[in-house]
Amino acid sequence: MKSNYFPRHDAHDVIPGGAHTYSKGDDQFPANAPRFLERGKGAYVWDDQDRRFLDWTMGLRTMTLGYGNAVVNDAAISQIDLGSNFGRPSRIEVDLAKTLVDLIPCADMVKFAKNGSSVTTAALKLARAHTGRQYVCYCRDHPFFSYDDWFISTTDAEAGVAEGSDKHSLPFDFNDLGSLENQFASHPDAIAAVILEPATSGHPDAGFLEGLRDLCDRHGSVLIFDEMITGFRWNLRGAQHYYGVIPDLATFGKGIANGFSVSVLAGCKAIMERGGLFHDEERVFLMSTTHGAELHCLQAAAAAIRVMADEDVMSHIWQTGESLIARLNDASKAAGIGGKVEFSGVPCSPYFSCRDADGQDSLSFRTLFLQEMIRHGVIMNYVVPSFAHGENEISQTVSAAEKAFAVYASALTEGIDKYLEGPAIKPVFRRHN
Repeated sequence: MKSNYFPRHDAHDVIPGGAHTYSKGDDQFPANAPRFLERGKGAYVWDDQDRRFLDWTMGLRTMTLGYGNAVVNDAAISQIDLGSNFGRPSRIEVDLAKTLVDLIPCADMVKFAKNGSSVTTAALKLARAHTGRQYVCYCRDHPFFSYDDWFISTTDAEAGVAEGSDKHSLPFDFNDLGSLENQFASHPDAIAAVILEPATSGHPDAGFLEGLRDLCDRHGSVLIFDEMITGFRWNLRGAQHYYGVIPDLATFGKGIANGFSVSVLAGCKAIMERGGLFHDEERVFLMSTTHGAELHCLQAAAAAIRVMADEDVMSHIWQTGESLIARLNDASKAAGIGGKVEFSGVPCSPYFSCRDADGQDSLSFRTLFLQEMIRHGVIMNYVVPSFAHGENEISQTVSAAEKAFAVYASALTEGIDKYLEGPAIKPVFRRHN
């Protein structure tokens, strides 16, 4: 019987979990995955043994343009020569803020940080100060909002969180306005904010986002869109522009700076100004981070946005995803496992399901598929079309998938233990290893 644990290596001796992001951990990849990735160019990465892989994870969705984009890197390097951080603000902070205010429909003001957790929690702090209320409604269908206590306390990974941290966090369901209406009815005049991703694996139902906007307006609550994934992928102006529903606050990150660390809290002035100097209300200590506006990262973001606009990157991403979904599903059907491995979702951010012989979602079979894709040179834990993925990359992926599907089909009939080389990948949020 295979061990429930992955082999321990030196990273685990000095880093809890062996990685600084749980999504990069050994328990999220098959046993034959490259242990360390050392460099990347375009849509390809190389490991510490100099093996090349075609990559669809794109740095956990950060590489909208592809690895090593010269325009973005040159902008960052030029700023590094001038200085990355000073004791007063720099003009690039204002210039990029103005660019984002012009781009993002909900944005009158913006605040920079380094990660998504910081800006989503800051959005809730503003909403509570603005409304004078405590409760927050979060969409429980969406996997991650923050590592801060208000959200982690609602998951199975709540060890170390103060008891009762979740008492002001109320769940509702995506595409189910009734579930949110019930929370408003149960907590009248007490809900400060409603937070969700405007879309994830698929489009929202017609009228759902509009209904959320109406509910928040009627009950005096702040509507927050977490656009960490949808921003700078669904549309250059965000999913709020794509769907035509404007939140009060929104958070962005991941693909905005092509791998450089930038996250953004954006929103209407009436709420955002509570973190500023020119109002008579009680002051909100919003975010104050030494590296929140690291200048070379902001220059990278400004350059990345220019490339996205000039090259119509969003259209390329959508077209790439559409082609990939269609061709992989055709290959799955041809292998006789149509419906067992299935690609779907919004084309700019597809996902795939792996099912067992009974048609049930299976982490073991998902691991097998990832294992066989890696065997044939493709890393595909996520499907993140980028500007660097083209017809050659799609064809290479389909070729690898055809071989992976053949093994998958055999495992369905002969048993997965014959083919799976290590333990199955595990949910990130779990109570025990």
